[in-house]
Amino acid sequence: MDNQTTPSYFLLLEFSKNRHLQLLHFFLFFILYLATATANLLIISVVAFDHRLHSPMYFFLMNLAVQDLGIVSVILPKSMINSLMNTRHISYSGCVAQVFLFTSFEASDLCLLTVMAYDRYVAICNPLHYEMVMNWKACTKIVVVVVVTGLFYGILHTIGTFFIPFCSNVVNQFFCEIPELLKLSCSGFNLVEVGVVVASVTAALGCFILIIVSYGMIFKAVLKIPSVKGRQKAFSTCFPHFIVFSMLLLSGSLAYLRPPSNTPTYLDLAVTALYSLLPPLFNPIIYSIRNKNIKSVLSKMWRF
Repeated sequence: MDNQTTPSYFLLLEFSKNRHLQLLHFFLFFILYLATATANLLIISVVAFDHRLHSPMYFFLMNLAVQDLGIVSVILPKSMINSLMNTRHISYSGCVAQVFLFTSFEASDLCLLTVMAYDRYVAICNPLHYEMVMNWKACTKIVVVVVVTGLFYGILHTIGTFFIPFCSNVVNQFFCEIPELLKLSCSGFNLVEVGVVVASVTAALGCFILIIVSYGMIFKAVLKIPSVKGRQKAFSTCFPHFIVFSMLLLSGSLAYLRPPSNTPTYLDLAVTALYSLLPPLFNPIIYSIRNKNIKSVLSKMWRF
């Protein structure tokens, strides 16, 4: 593409020119997508249709599953189709849609994880005030704010990214990832998107601090539990939550803040997979399927 400022399409990363390896890529991504979609759809169905799970905690879990399903549905199908059809193309409007939807879902995911940490803090540290603080009206408002925040975040990033003129249309990633798109800038420096990224990282660190404080208070309360089994159960629940969130935040920060490179590496691909593909797969397992009540409902559904 020679000095075009608005390309009609972009070329995504080609994993291999070998047809067999392309089909292997399609198969691996298909298995990953199928596993992630199935796990999250199970959580959505179980919480939506079983009245025993109609409580704030499970309401947040269901919304988290919706966001996670959205994340993988935005980026994986196009990559799979390209490998299957032996092409690399994605339209300009398709790339814009990917950036907007992906960043919106990711921002909502991050906000929901923060809300869920606070929910557990209130439930464990202030159980007598739980129903008053986390009532249905408050929970509904929280989810609406989370969704609106995600959409606002997506709009800012989309405008900041596509505000620039592009001197190339080759994206060295399997989806339209913002850091890779910024490398295509003719100006080499996008002040608008840098400002959005700095604001986003600041907000993410704020969420991280809130989660640390919430879990710190939870651990403090748990240590006062006389039962060893009770303490182990609480720790086994909180630690995986904290690990998944840390993985999401650290890998996402590394992807957006690392020095730009014009040549794709396996590290770039691994970092992108860490924050974009693994959390949607692990979240339903760690947050939901390990839950005793959800496992009970799933086992009854399986018997039917």
